[in-house]
Amino acid sequence: MALIRDELRSIISKALKNGLSLSDDFEPEIEIPTIAQHGDYATNSAMVLAKTLKKNPREIASKILEFIEAQNPDILERVEIAGPGFINFFIRSDAFSSVLPIIYEQGKAFGKTDIGKGRYVQVEFVSANPTGPLHVGHGRGAAVGDALARILESCGYRVHREYYINDVGKQMTILGRSLYLRYLEVLGKAIDFPEDHYRGDYMKDLAQKFFKEMGEKYLNTPEEEALPICTKYAAENILEGIKKDLEDFRVSYDEWFSEESLHRGGAVEKAIEQLRNRGFIYEQDGAIWFRSSLFGDEKDRVIVRSNGAKTYFAADIAYHWNKIERGFDTIINIWGADHHGYVPRIKAVVDALGLNPERLKVILVQLVNLLRGGQPVAMSTRAGEFVTLREVMEEVGVDAARYMFLTRRSDSPLDFDLELAKAQSSENPVYYVQYAHARISSLFEVGRERGVTLDLKKAMSNLNHLKEPQEIQLMKLLGEFPFVLRKSAEYLEPHRIPYYLHDLASTFHTYYNHHRILTEDENITQARLALAGAIHTVLKIGLELIGLSAPDKM
Repeated sequence: MALIRDELRSIISKALKNGLSLSDDFEPEIEIPTIAQHGDYATNSAMVLAKTLKKNPREIASKILEFIEAQNPDILERVEIAGPGFINFFIRSDAFSSVLPIIYEQGKAFGKTDIGKGRYVQVEFVSANPTGPLHVGHGRGAAVGDALARILESCGYRVHREYYINDVGKQMTILGRSLYLRYLEVLGKAIDFPEDHYRGDYMKDLAQKFFKEMGEKYLNTPEEEALPICTKYAAENILEGIKKDLEDFRVSYDEWFSEESLHRGGAVEKAIEQLRNRGFIYEQDGAIWFRSSLFGDEKDRVIVRSNGAKTYFAADIAYHWNKIERGFDTIINIWGADHHGYVPRIKAVVDALGLNPERLKVILVQLVNLLRGGQPVAMSTRAGEFVTLREVMEEVGVDAARYMFLTRRSDSPLDFDLELAKAQSSENPVYYVQYAHARISSLFEVGRERGVTLDLKKAMSNLNHLKEPQEIQLMKLLGEFPFVLRKSAEYLEPHRIPYYLHDLASTFHTYYNHHRILTEDENITQARLALAGAIHTVLKIGLELIGLSAPDKM
C-alpha cells in the first residue's frame, strides 16, 4: 500500500515510459492546486518535458492522459488537462483512507525517509562570541539550527552539530578589560568605563563573582598582566552560561570548536599555505591578500595585515579548511542576516580550497522584533542593550519560544509577541497545535471511561465511514506529511513543519467542533477513533521534530 502522492508519481512515470518512451530518470513534480476546483493534485510534467520531447505540452498531456485512462487506476475519479498543459487529478474520496493503515503500521517512523543515505552533514549554528549572554536573535538561530538538524536526521543524514567559539581577537581583549575595570570598581576605585566596552549588568555580576574568588589579588597588578587572566575568566564563565541557556533550550552540540585552537595548532598558517600553493595568495603593500575576486567576490581580501596581525577572515579560512578535511559531504552555516556580505568570500574560500562551493550552504536568519500586545518591547534587561534568550524562555516557556521562532521563513523578519506566545487561545499557534494533541489524548481517555477503545482491526474494516469533507481533508493532510518532511530537508526549511502542524491542528479542531467522534454507531466510532489516533501520532512526530513536547493534558 502506498501514499496517494507516491501512487500518482508511479502512474505518471509509467505513462511517460510507456506512452512517450521516456527514461526512468525523470521525476514528475506533483503539487496541490491552490483552487480546489482544479483537482486534488496536479502535475506540470507535460510543460517541463515540452523542450526535451519537442512536442506541444497539451499533446504530451494528451498522451499521458490516454495511457492513464487505459490503465484506469483505482484511486482516480477522473483526470483533466487544463490551461497550457497542466494535468489535474481528482482522487476518489474513499482512496484517502489508505494513509491510516500506513500510519498505524509505521508508527513514530511515519514520514521518515532515507533520502540522505547516510551522507555526512555539519550544521554550525549560533556560534555567538563568548562576550555576553545569548540574546533573542541567537534564540531564533538556535531553534532553526536544532530543528534543521533533527529534520535532516529523520531523513537519513548523519548530522554533526557544531558551535564555533570566537575566542580570539580584539573583542576578547575588550571583554577582559571590561571585567578588569568592573573588578577595580568593585574594589572602590573610580574608573572611566569606555563606550566600546561591554556595559551590561552581567559584567558587573561577573566582576562580583571574580572578586569573591580572587579577593584583592589583582588590585595592584599591572593591567597588562591582569588582562589575560580576566579575559580567560570572563570567556569561560560566559561560555558556561551560553551552554546552560542552550541546554535549557533543548539544544545540544557534538562539538564546541575553539577558534583559538586553530591559531595554537598552526592551522591558520597551513590553510594560508594551501591557498598559496594553489596560486590564490599574493602580497601587496606589506599585507597578504586572498584572490577572492576570482571566485565571484566583489574584491580581494586581506588575510594578514601589514603589521603581521591575522584578520578574522584568516581564521575563517582555516576553519573551513578544517571542515573540508573532516570529510563533511555538506557544510551548513547558519548565520545572522548581518553576515550576508560575508557569504561570497566564504564561498570563494571553499572553491579555492578545491571543494564544490555548492556543498556549502549558508542560511541567513533575520532579526526578531520583540513585541508585547503588538507594541515594541522596551524591557529593562540585565544584558545591556538587548533582551536575552533566558528572559524570553522564563517568560513564555521553551515550547512557545521555539515554536514562535519557527513560524516564519528564517530569511524573513519575525515579530515575536510575548503576550501572544503565552495566550491559551486559538490565536497562539503553539497552544493551538499542542492543544490538538492534548484534545485527542483526552478523547481517548473519555472513551476508556465509557468502555470504548480503539479496535484497530474493526476500525480498518470501517474506514468507508470516513466520508465527511473534513475527514477527507484530514486524511489528505496526513498523507502529505512525508512530502512536507522531505521538502523541509531538501530545501533546508524547518519552518515547513510548524506550517503543516498548524494546518493539521486547525482542520482537526474544526472537525472536532462539528462532529462527534464517540457516537452511538460502533463502526463510525471506530473509524473516527482511528482517524483521531493517526492525527495524534503525526502531531507528536512533528512536534518532536522541532524540539517541542506533545502534552497529553493542558
